[in-house]
Amino acid sequence: MISRRKLLKTLSSLPVIGGLAGAGLLTPQTIGANMAKPVGRNLFKELGLRTFINAAGTYTSMTGSMMPKEVVEAIKFGTTEYVDLDQLHDKVGERIANLLDCEYATVSSGAFGAMTIGLAGVICGMDQKKVAQLPDTTGLKNEVILQEAHDIGYTHALLNTGAKLVKVKTAKELEKKINDKTAMLWFLNANTDQGEVGYEEFVAIGRKHGIPTFIDCAADVPPVENLFKFTKLGFDLVAFSGGKGIRGPQSAGLLLGRKDLIKAARLHTPPRGTTIARGMKVNKEEVLGMMVALELYLNKDHKKEWELWENQIQLISDSATSVDGVESEIHVPPHANHVPSLKITWDQNKVKITPEEARKKLKEGHPSIATVGNKETIGITTWMMVPGQERIVAERLKEILANA
Repeated sequence: MISRRKLLKTLSSLPVIGGLAGAGLLTPQTIGANMAKPVGRNLFKELGLRTFINAAGTYTSMTGSMMPKEVVEAIKFGTTEYVDLDQLHDKVGERIANLLDCEYATVSSGAFGAMTIGLAGVICGMDQKKVAQLPDTTGLKNEVILQEAHDIGYTHALLNTGAKLVKVKTAKELEKKINDKTAMLWFLNANTDQGEVGYEEFVAIGRKHGIPTFIDCAADVPPVENLFKFTKLGFDLVAFSGGKGIRGPQSAGLLLGRKDLIKAARLHTPPRGTTIARGMKVNKEEVLGMMVALELYLNKDHKKEWELWENQIQLISDSATSVDGVESEIHVPPHANHVPSLKITWDQNKVKITPEEARKKLKEGHPSIATVGNKETIGITTWMMVPGQERIVAERLKEILANA
C-alpha cells in the first residue's frame, strides 16, 4: 500500500489545486466550515422542499453527501473553459492511478456506471463493432459468475450490457460453471461475510482460468485503505462510489484496475454516441470535482475524523439512554458504511411509542432529522452531519422518547 509520506509528497506536487495539499485542510474540526454554503436564492425553499439533518448515511434518496467547498470550486472552475473530454479523462485517470498506486483509473457515473462500462469493456475489448453491438451479446462471451449471496438489486448494472448472471455457492461450483461463454467473475464486497468464497480464492480462480475479476466496493470507504487494497489483492477491476465517503459529486464514481480493460470500458462512454453508456455521461465539471474530492480525502486526518464520529455517536447514545427503559448499541458495520453507528431500542411498556412513530416525529419535527431503522430499532450515523448537528439530534431524540 502507498505510504502516507509518499501520498503527501504526491499531493504536494499537484499543480491544479495548489495549496489543497496542506495538512489539515479538511479536518473534522473544519469540515462544517469547509462545506459549500448556498448564496443568493434559496432554491430548495422556492421549490417548497424541506431540507434535513442527515442522521442516516450516504443514501442516494437523501442525495448522498455534501461536497467540501474545494470540490465545488473545482466544479466551478470546470465551467470556465472548454477542453477535450477524452483528453481530460486520460489526464485525470492517470493522476488518480498515481494517487491510488494502481495501473489505471477513470471517473465513472457512480459505482453503478462503473460496473456497466467495466463489464462492457471486458466483453468487447477494443473492437468497435462489438461496442456498437451491445446489449446484443450474440456471439460474445456474456456470462458473469457471482456468488448467490452477492446477488443484489445493483447487479442490474451488469444486466445492462446484455450479460447473463450465473449464481454459485461454492468455489467448486464456481469452477464447474466456467465455460467458453464466461466473461467475468463479479464480487460484492459488502456481502463478503455472506459468501463462501473469499477474496484470495476468488482472484486465484479468475487467474487460473484467465477470466477478469471485478469487485464492487460502492459504499466501502472508509477505511481509506480500501482504495488501495483490492487492486493490490489482484482484482482486475474495482468500483467505488464518488459521492459517499469521498464526498465527491453524487453522480460520479471511480473505476480502478487494469489499463487495457479501463481503456476498453471508455469506448462505451461519451463522447461516443452509439453505445450503451452514452447516457452515463460524466461532464468536465464532475471529473474535476471527483479528482479534487479524492485528493482531499486522501490528505485528511482519518484518525481525528474517526474520533469525532465516535464522540458524536457516544453523545447521542448517552442522551437517549438517559431515558428510563432505553438501550443502545454502538457498532461498526464490517464492510459497507464502515463508520460508528447506533442502534436504539426501548421497552415500550415504559416508553410508549414505536420506533416507526419516533422516526416519523424526528422527520416531521423542526429541524427535520432523517434516520434509518425498522419496527424494532432506530439507526443513526453522524458522518454525514455538519459538526454540531449531533447535539440537535441528541436533544430531539431524548425529548421524543422522554415525552412518549
